[in-house]
Amino acid sequence: MSQSIAPVLEEKQTDTLPTLTFEEYRFYQSDSDVQYELYKGKLIPMPTATVLHIKICEYLVYKLQHYLAAHNLDLVVKTGLGVRTDEDKSRIPDVVVCTQSLLEQAANRPGAGILDFDEKPLLVVEVVSENRRADYVIKRGEYELANVPEYCIVDPKNGKQKIRLFALIEGEDGYTYTDYLPGEEMVSVVFPDLILSVDEILNPPLVEELIKAEQAQLQELGQQAATERQRADDESQRADDERQRADDESQRADDESQRAERLAARLRELGVDPDSM
Repeated sequence: MSQSIAPVLEEKQTDTLPTLTFEEYRFYQSDSDVQYELYKGKLIPMPTATVLHIKICEYLVYKLQHYLAAHNLDLVVKTGLGVRTDEDKSRIPDVVVCTQSLLEQAANRPGAGILDFDEKPLLVVEVVSENRRADYVIKRGEYELANVPEYCIVDPKNGKQKIRLFALIEGEDGYTYTDYLPGEEMVSVVFPDLILSVDEILNPPLVEELIKAEQAQLQELGQQAATERQRADDESQRADDERQRADDESQRADDESQRAERLAARLRELGVDPDSM
């Protein structure tokens, strides 16, 4: 998560915390509700996120989940899922996209939910807060070393607003990056059909409002479908009525023809030629 504290400050703030191996970190239990990342064996406390930070993460999860579902991909979008980046380093990105099978592997292991070295996520997202260097320099280096295909930094700070997208491009040594500024659209490298508004990411609507709008649209579509079905039923009924009227007319014509034939036969019996009448 992007609220991690830079290493130059970490040592001053974590001297009282134990130095842990990765396995010890996976089973570490704090007496408080503070979450910790692992950097060079040291526990790095993660401050509480701002409301904007939370809204950005929820919005990205919402958009990514819809994208994966629309493309029928066997991938998942998670928050709070750890990513091991080195022998004694482990991060908790704000948003992680990985395969369902990798998530199940992590779920089947005891201890914290962390993707190990050989369990690479496809995309990690960090939202910048207090420590910009941690996201732009330190974590960037860790995710690159761990061969994470795409690393997205969302920077909502006034005057510095942008989205920086790092990606491993075939033929390139290490990460290359693209900056997307307000007013532009961000295009993912791993998911090239995923195009998101930078303005919406930096100042996202509430996901609850998006869901309400989605439900209202579904209800409207349902009502339109019901109206169309009723219209089709009415048309079908009118067609049935027309067929019935045609059948009735045909039956009346047959009855008239039969009565005429009977009358002609009776006249012949009486010696009268009906054709001469």
